Amino acid sequence: MKIEHAKLDKKAGLRSLAKIDFRSSTIVLALLVLWVILSVLTDGAFLTPRNLSNLFRQGSVVAFIAVGMVMVIAAGQIDLSAGSLAGLAGAMAALAQVRWLPALAEQTGIHALASGWLATIVAVLVAVGMGILLGGIQGVWVAYGQVPAFIVTLGGSLIFRGWLLGLTRGVNIAPMDPKFQQLGQAYVSPALGTWLGAVAVVLIVVFTVHSRMNKKRHGFDVRPLWLEAMIAGGMSVIVLWFVSNMNRFRGIPVPVMMLLALAGLFTFITTRTQFGRYVYAIGGNIEAARLSGINIRRNILKIFMVVGAMAGVSGAVLTARLNVATANAGAQFELNAIAACVIGGTSLVGGEGSIPGALVGALIMATVDNGMSLMNVESFWQQIIKGMILATAVLIDVNTRKARA
Repeated sequence: MKIEHAKLDKKAGLRSLAKIDFRSSTIVLALLVLWVILSVLTDGAFLTPRNLSNLFRQGSVVAFIAVGMVMVIAAGQIDLSAGSLAGLAGAMAALAQVRWLPALAEQTGIHALASGWLATIVAVLVAVGMGILLGGIQGVWVAYGQVPAFIVTLGGSLIFRGWLLGLTRGVNIAPMDPKFQQLGQAYVSPALGTWLGAVAVVLIVVFTVHSRMNKKRHGFDVRPLWLEAMIAGGMSVIVLWFVSNMNRFRGIPVPVMMLLALAGLFTFITTRTQFGRYVYAIGGNIEAARLSGINIRRNILKIFMVVGAMAGVSGAVLTARLNVATANAGAQFELNAIAACVIGGTSLVGGEGSIPGALVGALIMATVDNGMSLMNVESFWQQIIKGMILATAVLIDVNTRKARA
């Protein structure tokens, strides 16, 4: 009897361990190890609140695209134009402020269009609207024209980059309105940041308890209580550490707050809505999804509109942060976003991926850039190392799928 009980306890323990997402844990652990190594190599300069603030703010620009790219890749598609589209959308926002809106204000007599929050809102809407429109056009080609996404978005990348060069004529567009600059340069006050951190911790606890009770109510398997508590506690510690370090400098950067809000929104969409389930179903088995009644074309169109919108947000924030729109803005952003998604656990064959994982992947890519810059490493080494990281992540993904099969 004792032997049987021991076997049952062992099996229960193995089932508990099986409920742990080891890949996600490994990614987070790899990030922490990388931070420790860079802190040692830079004599502690890497982990200073000032540098971490810059790291999060710089990484957020690519992370916006990565949020949308998760949905594209999870649906079994790809987008090679997101970086060029971000640069074009940012230039559109800059032109709206510098040329179009002042001219419109002079003609209509609505002087609020020339500067201030109204001009800022219009400029952002121009950038996001451009992203949605051009992303939707590419989606039509892919979904209804049956042209491979690789070809459509590769062509789109060339078109958008040429369009951007034509708009700027190789000349920087500046300066931006001070209100618009706050999107990329401002900080949330420490008091508000602390309050938001406390709210986030409460929400983590409430969501964990509610999710556990809901699963039990419907007869689904749940993690052991100790594991649930450990995960919720770990997430709460990360939130408090983040808020504390940001408050030690100037507060949480506004771009980071925007990123967290949009990431939370799209995490809810991908995990709790019908559209999100369709995305993974299409990427997992497109024929099965079609036979189950899912409108493949319509949903692929929506996915490309989403990534276009996120490219528009990225372009607007980049222009606000730099206070200028340049002809090479957004260069290689799409490659960094794809790398962030793959590192974060999104499978290139579709059907699998998470937005939190992509955010961690984007943070790893930004960490490499930031750490190498602190150590005065030449830029070509940064590209080599990021390429090696991406290739390794794909290798792990391929072997993980083989092991599951």
